[in-house]
Amino acid sequence: MRFALSAEHLDFGASLRKLLDAGRTPAAVRAWASGDPGPGRALIRQLSGAGVLGLAVAERYGGLGAEPIDLVVAFEEIGRAAAPGPLIETAAAIPALLQALPDDGLAARWLPGFAGGAALGTIGFAAPEQSTVAVDADTAEVVLVAHDSIVSIGHRTGQVRSLDPARRLFTVAADDPVTNESERIRLAVEAGFDMGALACAAQLLGAGRALLQTSTEYAKQRRQFGTPIGQFQAVKHKLADVRIAVDLAEPLLYRAALTTTEPTRSRDVSAAVLACGSAAYRAARAALQVHGAIGYTAEYDLSLWLTKVTALRSAWGTAQHHRARIAHALRDEATHDRTTRGIT
Repeated sequence: MRFALSAEHLDFGASLRKLLDAGRTPAAVRAWASGDPGPGRALIRQLSGAGVLGLAVAERYGGLGAEPIDLVVAFEEIGRAAAPGPLIETAAAIPALLQALPDDGLAARWLPGFAGGAALGTIGFAAPEQSTVAVDADTAEVVLVAHDSIVSIGHRTGQVRSLDPARRLFTVAADDPVTNESERIRLAVEAGFDMGALACAAQLLGAGRALLQTSTEYAKQRRQFGTPIGQFQAVKHKLADVRIAVDLAEPLLYRAALTTTEPTRSRDVSAAVLACGSAAYRAARAALQVHGAIGYTAEYDLSLWLTKVTALRSAWGTAQHHRARIAHALRDEATHDRTTRGIT
């Protein structure tokens, strides 16, 4: 199986990078964090014009009906730019969930607006005995709550402090369910969560690459004892470790994107989330050490990526949750193999 991107994917990623660079993304992120979504919504409309919000939406709903690998390419660039807004929910999680429902009424109602950039959506996946939290529920036009095999329209009930000021978190409560409880609904909720987690992994990998690039450039410029710090072995080794972690996470991410319709989906997505999250966290730690005191200041743009990585690492499930999913999948596969071969 080939995990390298095609020339078309590379060109698509490069075009998105130019768009996000020209869109003054750091200013939009800071405005979004302060409660002004205007610049961020303008940037999101530009992403919509490039097709990003319609990648996971079927053509009959006004989308492109693209493959998950296309979505991964887009979210790597979104992570590299630290773009604000509920993009994972709008472009990945909710479309995957709604299109897996037996009734296409909700998909026909909301997805054309998502694909066209006219509306944003957010979703909270309810956990037993815990508050349900959704990002940017004050800005999104559609707020959903998903729990096991029930999907409901939700409303925000309060705000929660986030590690990333640009990820505005709100507690949400479910109103009347919009789906009937069934096994197919449960599978649709799982599909939505997995697609969201996949996009999150891609965003983490993109953020890790941005941190590595920023740290490398800074190490070439900053001088100590008359020498650029990038010439010191300790700095070289630290940045090399980050590069290795990022490069090793990449094939796991692409593997997960290629198996989203296979029985191993949850296992592969969780492996990608763990690898990309670990690589991005390593990049964040190295960036702080390379930059020194200036890296801790909120006014310096590095902070936008540092807080984003910290928040995203657990936004779509903790490391413990994803390790448990991998262990469960491997155990089921081993049991299936023994049963197939007649071993008890």
